[in-house]
Amino acid sequence: METILIVAGSGRMLAQAAKHAGLKPLVIDLFADLDMQGYAEDFRQVKSLAEQDLAPAVDYFIERYAVAHVIYGSGFECYPESLFYLNSRLVMLGNDPDAFAMQLDKPAFFSTLNALNIPHPDVVFSAPGCAEGWLIKPMQGQGGIGIQRYDGGAVDNSVYWQRFQAGASYSVLFLADGQQVQVVGFNRQWPVRLSQTQEFVFSGVINNADLSDAQKTVLTDWLKQIVPAFGLKGLNSLDFIHADGCSYILEINPRPSASMQLYDQDLLNRHVGATSVALSPEVGRLKSPPQTGYQIIYAEHDLIIPDHFEWPDWCMDLPKPGNMCRAGQPLCSIIAHQKNSRSVAEQLLTKQQLIINKLEGFDPHGIYSQR
Repeated sequence: METILIVAGSGRMLAQAAKHAGLKPLVIDLFADLDMQGYAEDFRQVKSLAEQDLAPAVDYFIERYAVAHVIYGSGFECYPESLFYLNSRLVMLGNDPDAFAMQLDKPAFFSTLNALNIPHPDVVFSAPGCAEGWLIKPMQGQGGIGIQRYDGGAVDNSVYWQRFQAGASYSVLFLADGQQVQVVGFNRQWPVRLSQTQEFVFSGVINNADLSDAQKTVLTDWLKQIVPAFGLKGLNSLDFIHADGCSYILEINPRPSASMQLYDQDLLNRHVGATSVALSPEVGRLKSPPQTGYQIIYAEHDLIIPDHFEWPDWCMDLPKPGNMCRAGQPLCSIIAHQKNSRSVAEQLLTKQQLIINKLEGFDPHGIYSQR
């Protein structure tokens, strides 16, 4: 396998990982960011991840490059049927479409957790009698988008209700082969409030979690039950809330997540290998990584990306000049490495402010202003 097709909402992370793994990435995504183009052998930008938009691009890559394998990333939560299409055309690496779809079937997902006696915040699938203390969550959501506090009003049938659970937000990145699990690392993550109705949107993650070894063992034991129950393969992440010594499962992201960028390991090859070969508990143990944080910067107001804007080296997911970025949309992402998590958090904040200040020198049309 030399070439690999990557399909995602944003393909930069996987294209970069594939390039570093010695592969030639071909990318289909929604943004065609500048740095993604630098990693990709070739790319196609599409309007959506719906099958009708993907099909011409997939045809192009199969016909021109004879590509045979595909890795998918984020963005398919709203288009799970597209994974069945990709699986019919190429060899899919990672979770198969059925395993992915099982994570979107929230009644079945939480029923499985109950059967395994794994705790999670209370969930209901019809409106609770009392609105206070409940969240509305999309059945097919990602990155915290669409989660809001329930006010008792009417909602459609594409949501469920989850009791709000106070606590710190974490994730655990792990490899799976359908039966066994290997933990890559525990991470602390945090949301950003973009508006009154968007206050739980994913903002950043750091590969440091102030959890005890005993608490990490509990989570690992749960994963040892979850992986065979859902037949998970490749890189996945598990989101959970921790409060007062107890953890509560929120969801599984059945695909490579943003946290894979925090680990200086050949995780893409491990993702590929775990799809078809059993994990070995004795070989290739993961080393403890340096403290690393990743954060998405969201636009504070509408703006057009200026021509010849000079992005610092630590910026990623770089939009093309002339792109309109609406308030609340991702502007770019940043990464920081430091000796401890506090220094990482401080550096991320400093870098974010540097980018915002730099862009403030331009008016909303991308023209430099001395204001």
